[in-house]
Amino acid sequence: MDLLDFSAQEMYFDEPLSAEVEALLQDAANDYGRDGGAGAERALLRAYFLAPEQFSVLVALYRYYYYQHRLPDALMVAERAIALSHRALGLEQDWRTLDEARLQQIAARSMTQTRFLLLALKGAGYLELRLGQAQPALERFEKLAELDTDGRLGISSLLRMARSLMTEQQVRNAGDNLHVFRR
Repeated sequence: MDLLDFSAQEMYFDEPLSAEVEALLQDAANDYGRDGGAGAERALLRAYFLAPEQFSVLVALYRYYYYQHRLPDALMVAERAIALSHRALGLEQDWRTLDEARLQQIAARSMTQTRFLLLALKGAGYLELRLGQAQPALERFEKLAELDTDGRLGISSLLRMARSLMTEQQVRNAGDNLHVFRR
């Protein structure tokens, strides 16, 4: 299945926003560089409370936290986007249960929403990797590699990085365990 074949389908940012939510997103963009971004965050959170299921709002909030280097907050937003994607696609809430047959079914319904879900999983894995959470990142990347047999999502380098971090952490833990025995 070609995960890049989504022409003539509506994208998440094509969903109409209320005038108030649209204005809040614009305010956030305008205020991003001022006051350490506090005004932007307030506007984004207000937009989220008004439209908690709008993917455009979630993406804006995710980007805000990511670029502010607030990675745990960005991960929380990514998890929310994943949960909403699952619901929109009629999937079980656990992404680990997704297989290639189910992926083809949901892609036939909405390739753009399916791709959004896969990219949100990739983003969450990347954040986990940056936060030093090798095991959950590796699980996500392995699932994505299993689903994306053509390599369209660019997972291979992230998979290598997660495996490397996992090995580092295992070696470090083994060294810590040896240190306990030396006492």
